[in-house]
Amino acid sequence: MEFTFILKKLITAFIMPLSIGLLLGLIGLIYLYQHKLKKAKVFLTISLIWIVTISYEPFSAIMIQPLETKYEKLEIIPDDVKYILLLGGDMENRGWEALRLYHKIKDVKIITSGYAGNQEIAEAIRTANILQELGIPKDKIIIHDKPKDTKEEAIIIKQILKDAKFILVTSGYHMPRAMKIFQKEGLNPIPAPTDFRIKHNSKFISTPYGMNLNNTERAWHEYIGTLWARIRY
Repeated sequence: MEFTFILKKLITAFIMPLSIGLLLGLIGLIYLYQHKLKKAKVFLTISLIWIVTISYEPFSAIMIQPLETKYEKLEIIPDDVKYILLLGGDMENRGWEALRLYHKIKDVKIITSGYAGNQEIAEAIRTANILQELGIPKDKIIIHDKPKDTKEEAIIIKQILKDAKFILVTSGYHMPRAMKIFQKEGLNPIPAPTDFRIKHNSKFISTPYGMNLNNTERAWHEYIGTLWARIRY
């Protein structure tokens, strides 16, 4: 499992939009130093056009919009739910939605998730610590610090919740893939998307921007993840 996870991460890193653009540029430089100017110009030009395109606001909006508009923000909150799953931790972007829902539902618990990665403390634990600092009682928090991806999280949640309903909090662009994975495991998640990236006033005439590139990369990652899930699961 560990080898498969690492291999998946490595392959994904090499086929991300920015990596593709840099690879094309590298090939162009190799041709340039070999004095093969015609081929060098072709690859360097394609590399520049590609990086500019994926950093262009309308392009990133087209990529991420189908993902973020799949589910709407949770406004009608059921009162018979006993668990909120904060997928992947992330207090900076996702955590506030979990807090909002926690204060609207009686006797509910928050499940934090996220493994350590290259950090000393797992994200699930870091998130739980922040929640406690914000006034959430320790006995209202369940920590899952072992799952490394959404599939592993779904398997563990299944063991605890069985077919009970729960609120799933994750980023809007990640919600469609997460819902499919959880439902495939026989779970009953209620989507509560947050951390929306799309701008409804996207400008057609705009300059390349790092945030747009980031949005393109996030959307691309989700499409690859969806394809991987179909092949593997």
